Amino acid sequence: MLQPGLMMDRPLLISDVIEHAAAQFGDVQVVSRETHGPLFRYSYAQCAARARKLANALKHMGLTAGSAVGSIAWNNHRHLEAYYAVSGSGMVIHTCNPRLHPQQLIYIINHAEDSVMLFDSTFAPLVKGIAQHCPKVKAWVCLSDAANMPTVEGVANVLCYEDLIAPHSEQFDWPQFDERTGAALCYTSGTTGNPKGALYSHRAIVLNAMAGCMPGVVSLSPKDTVLPVVPMFHINAWCIPYAAPIAGAKLVLPGPRLDGASLYELMETERVTVSAGVPTIWLALMQHVEQHGLRFSTMRRTAVGGSAMPAALIARFADEYDVEVRHGWGMTETTAVATMSSLAPKHMELSAAERHAVIAKQGKSVFGVEIKVVDDNGATLPRDGVSQGELLVRGQWIVTGYYKGETSPLVDGWFPTGDIATIDAQGVMQIRDRAKDVIKTGGEWISSIDLESAAIAHPAVAMAAVIGVKHPKWDERPLMFIVRKPGQALEREEILAFLTERVAKWWVPDDVIFLDALPVGGTGKVQKGDLRKQYGGVFS
Repeated sequence: MLQPGLMMDRPLLISDVIEHAAAQFGDVQVVSRETHGPLFRYSYAQCAARARKLANALKHMGLTAGSAVGSIAWNNHRHLEAYYAVSGSGMVIHTCNPRLHPQQLIYIINHAEDSVMLFDSTFAPLVKGIAQHCPKVKAWVCLSDAANMPTVEGVANVLCYEDLIAPHSEQFDWPQFDERTGAALCYTSGTTGNPKGALYSHRAIVLNAMAGCMPGVVSLSPKDTVLPVVPMFHINAWCIPYAAPIAGAKLVLPGPRLDGASLYELMETERVTVSAGVPTIWLALMQHVEQHGLRFSTMRRTAVGGSAMPAALIARFADEYDVEVRHGWGMTETTAVATMSSLAPKHMELSAAERHAVIAKQGKSVFGVEIKVVDDNGATLPRDGVSQGELLVRGQWIVTGYYKGETSPLVDGWFPTGDIATIDAQGVMQIRDRAKDVIKTGGEWISSIDLESAAIAHPAVAMAAVIGVKHPKWDERPLMFIVRKPGQALEREEILAFLTERVAKWWVPDDVIFLDALPVGGTGKVQKGDLRKQYGGVFS
């Protein structure tokens, strides 16, 4: 007979995260870029106190356990307070991506049945356009003080955040409940059909945040200052707003100013050591740094995800600026990080190019997550680094289904990701492509990711994207899109010759189109669907 352990059974709750930070790291700073420009700073203890005030305010408004509170907001201190006040009260924080189409926003607000919506003043025009279509929202609360409140004509019950919480006590008894209770709701970007909701539990978020603090993942500690560029409306900023208080790291929130110049200034003035975001952010930051001959005085590592980061960009950060890149993989359905690539002591014996190739992969699964790749029949493929198939995942913070969904997406207990990947004998996973983005030429696969990475290595290339275009003989052939760096001259023949030296001859794109900018969606990813709509005709 199995013996039960003689341990206390305490639930993993989000309220405990902020109270831990207040008690153990109460004087550690949270720095926030206000929507109207200035920097605001306070401590974890003050953040916890204001979160309790908001919890009292929401209770006073008549919200109860299970109520949904939406947000359309940047990374800032008021949004952070809502993370803790809403979930800690037993309610669900529903972070809405403001870059979705307004009709999709209306859909997810109504689908989630949000009772109250929090919004930054930037999005006042957006709120004005959607409010009348969201009848279940009782109040629209602007994350602002009275002096910076916008005018939102035609919207009933618009409240000022500071006025809302001002009369309420800093004392609040956080309720205790099952750790599997829903805490936060994020919707997919809805590239096909309506967005689907992933309802994260307290347990999933706390475990993921703890995993993020581990060595080899984001590795946060009281010595760090972390700046999450990944939005708090995108998979909870990869759980960094929870991980930083657990670790006691100083937290810097960039607000709406995500351009290279603003991020660099914030990194330098606040002595940021760690950051996190999608590759498009780091491309823009690198361009700013290179154009102005700048250096990073304290930045030492960044976590990258959302899409593949080109090896050439990894090399520039590491070799020229001494910034370690840690390449991860996750998705809305995995709460945040599921795998992470970082260097081990054995990698120090490799050449620089070989080390960058290691980081360019998505890495090993974090403890708590399992991965495998399967063929078209569902059979598990060998871990040989060559056999590629669909990536499946399961673990402590992986969804079992979608919010209000009628059918489960799981296959024998595993979540099918839609990514095509390989796993080697050491457990290192590499995303080869999205299933919908892989290019099939004459029965063989071409990785659009590998082609894009090769193109980015050219010194005149700022961004690159590749799609498959129908071909009468080969089924599909690659078409490349290039954004040149400012002031750089680059023509079709030159980039094709450059690629010929780096990829198989039959991989070389049939044509190249130069654009001023690539279409980028709400999560910072290039919208290849838009490119297909405009350019996805037939090669003659």
